[in-house]
Amino acid sequence: MTSIRVLTVCLGNICRSPAAQGILQHEAELKGLNLSLDSAGTAAYHIGKLPDSRSIDTLKQVGIDITGQRARQVTEDDFQTFDWILAMDQANYQHLKRLQPTSSHAKLVMFGEFADHVSLGEVDDPYYGGDEGFTQMRHHLSEIAKRFLDHIASD
Repeated sequence: MTSIRVLTVCLGNICRSPAAQGILQHEAELKGLNLSLDSAGTAAYHIGKLPDSRSIDTLKQVGIDITGQRARQVTEDDFQTFDWILAMDQANYQHLKRLQPTSSHAKLVMFGEFADHVSLGEVDDPYYGGDEGFTQMRHHLSEIAKRFLDHIASD
């Protein structure tokens, strides 16, 4: 089976997108789906850094390890490399739309609204809040990830 290539994207690539990558990997393994995953940020704030310790901790609570990830910035090449590019919010989606080459084959979508019949909204950025925001982010991303994987498995 050919691997489906998925890039998750938020602003700094240390909270939402690495968490989404880890959750998607975990859920894909449970479903027996072959995904090639990465995450990136639209901004260059944290290049080379580990995910936020609060993202690491909240995913560790459910057995998901994201400590192998390092922050990077989205590149134009990503639009040729990946089948799906999943934006965590409208601001990053709009930034990605401006960056996307006309020759891109990637499906660029809001992660919370990847199909007409599903609308789970934006994934709130927990960076400036407390631990509870990271737990809420994990729950939200888990729900979206399950529905996204059901969607791509049915294609």
